Amino acid sequence: MSKFKKLYLVLSILGFVSLMIFTYKQKENGTAEKTDAKTKTETETRARLDKFKDRRCEGKICTSPVSLDLKHRQYYRKVLLYKQCKSNSNLDITGKRKSFDNIQNEELHNLLVDDRHGIIYCYVPKVACTAWKRIMIVLSESLKMYGVPYKNPQDIPIKEVHGSSLKHLNTYPKAAMKQKLQTYKKFIFVRDPFVRLISAYKDKLQSPNQIYYERIGIQILKQFGNVSNPPASVKQANAQGIVPSFSDFIQYILSLPARDYAKFDEHWKQTVHMCHPCIINYDFIGKMETIEEDAAQLLRLLKVDNIVNFQPYEKRKANADEMKTWYSNIPTEWRRKLYDIYRSDFELFGYEYLYTLDDLYLENII
Repeated sequence: MSKFKKLYLVLSILGFVSLMIFTYKQKENGTAEKTDAKTKTETETRARLDKFKDRRCEGKICTSPVSLDLKHRQYYRKVLLYKQCKSNSNLDITGKRKSFDNIQNEELHNLLVDDRHGIIYCYVPKVACTAWKRIMIVLSESLKMYGVPYKNPQDIPIKEVHGSSLKHLNTYPKAAMKQKLQTYKKFIFVRDPFVRLISAYKDKLQSPNQIYYERIGIQILKQFGNVSNPPASVKQANAQGIVPSFSDFIQYILSLPARDYAKFDEHWKQTVHMCHPCIINYDFIGKMETIEEDAAQLLRLLKVDNIVNFQPYEKRKANADEMKTWYSNIPTEWRRKLYDIYRSDFELFGYEYLYTLDDLYLENII
């Protein structure tokens, strides 16, 4: 081989090696740049999420932990309930000393089930139950439009919310009920009993409601309102100014047979007789008075905060003068008897009974 051919071969080999080294370095630099770009994008995305107050946590993992104050509040609520159920012999709680096996199926009607996520919710009327039923419908996919499950709770028509799409615990065999109660997450929301009564009265009697007018309104007017022949229509009654007063409503409740809780409509029935908190071990106890904080904490506990949001509850805190107006015409003796009826709800869930309206404390009442 000539000298020139040898030189040409050596130069070719060196050129090829140089090209390979250059290509490798370019590829390495490109990968590093992509990695840096990806890391930068992820960092920026997380920063945006952290700044977004109403964010949903992807993959059921929240970047911000539940505050210690909220954890303590939930702990004390459950401890109080446990102590009252165990030691307070003065409370009138049906089933306090009996087992779940002794509860009749009809007494479990208020417990709703989401089998997809392993959740049981005991709804208490006049304690944001419409909002929570909407959330349960979305989670359980129990209601569909044109074959597609609802994704946004607010899209569900109000007439569909209280229908039969949700599964009730008492529709399962007893063994399945017990198994679900042992393994599913269970929650409940409660409210100051006297405030709940005002809400029930406004919704079912003060507002035109033909169903409740026929069911109890006419009876209340005849028995306590001195109206011997009330109009058959609630519209006619309202047009004539014939409406059961709040005082009439309280007298009606006080007239119900003692301990015959089946006579109580669920909108003013005691919570303990709908949700059985001394028998069912609830994982979370929420309150209407702190509903927005409690709702956020609960959805995180259930690991569904990336699926649904609890819409901010439009509330207006009652002032002392307004609350005094509602109960100013209720004699002290009636209020004491009313407290006796709802005493279990007061004491199990940490609500304070005020003997005089002058002691009314409303900072946390809505």
